[in-house]
Amino acid sequence: MTEFRAFRVDRTEDRQYPRSIVMRDTGELPEGDLLIDVAYSSLNYKDALSATGNPGVTRNFPHTPGIDAAGTVAASESGDFRPGDEVVVIGFDLGMNTSGGFGEKIRVPAAWAVPMPAGLDARSSMILGTAGFTAALCVDKLASAGMSPDDGPVLVTGATGGVGSVAVKLLAKLGYEVHAATGKADRHDYLRSLGAATVVDREGLEAGAERPLLRETWGGVVDTVGGPILVNALKSLRYGKSLAACGLVASPDIPASVFPFILRHVNLLGIDSVELPLAEKARIWGELAGPWALDGLEDLAENLTLDTLSDAIDRILAGRMVGRGVVDLQP
Repeated sequence: MTEFRAFRVDRTEDRQYPRSIVMRDTGELPEGDLLIDVAYSSLNYKDALSATGNPGVTRNFPHTPGIDAAGTVAASESGDFRPGDEVVVIGFDLGMNTSGGFGEKIRVPAAWAVPMPAGLDARSSMILGTAGFTAALCVDKLASAGMSPDDGPVLVTGATGGVGSVAVKLLAKLGYEVHAATGKADRHDYLRSLGAATVVDREGLEAGAERPLLRETWGGVVDTVGGPILVNALKSLRYGKSLAACGLVASPDIPASVFPFILRHVNLLGIDSVELPLAEKARIWGELAGPWALDGLEDLAENLTLDTLSDAIDRILAGRMVGRGVVDLQP
């Protein structure tokens, strides 16, 4: 058994969730085929929910969050992996009720791990992480539903967040005219640097909530926020176009009517990266390492460590984090 550092969230009797950095040993990790030395993880909104006791994410405490991890196999009981193999693990139960990537070691089933694709390494894969993977999944599903650059501008909501930032950058790379929505007036230059053709004020997207339909505008939408903005984006889709819904930072509710669906023939596409079959995960990672590889990934990254993670969790919950928080766990 080997000791390692980990970020831990406890639960007190009065339902407080204090955070600390502790020493654990590998004997405390759950059963699994692969013991992995984690080099990098990343901070996602779901990690912040786990760290504050959201029961829809994590029920068992003490707990180590971190739904993402990239590193090297230290020990394997699977014929598919050998010690020394580089792997990336996102989703499934990692960081939810299974000790996650905010520890220097994890133990997981082999069926959760994807071999690191050529073109990515542990750090670059975690600059992307679940957020970047989800952005790519949105673009992939929209394209499969028929979206093309000739269909008109694509709206990205919550554009300064992790999913939004990667979505803006990826769509711009693929030739789309990207309209990036944000409520952060000081981040317009950042969004234009990612490739946004236009920056849209978030408040403007909330106007017209009382109307059953709005002017046909968008050739596609990547929505990370939910609630009234999602509904208004649906009402503004061009005929036959689609919206990919992957977040709820504003609201989990959809106060909508059927009018956009039955009068404009539009599609609402659900996006899940957690239980996506492993073969599909490997395919999307292959796209991100190959034809969808993004230049300037470091421009999205904020460097974090276990010691700075608690402050970053508070910032992401308050909507004050931009881009991707990358957690360095290397000794």
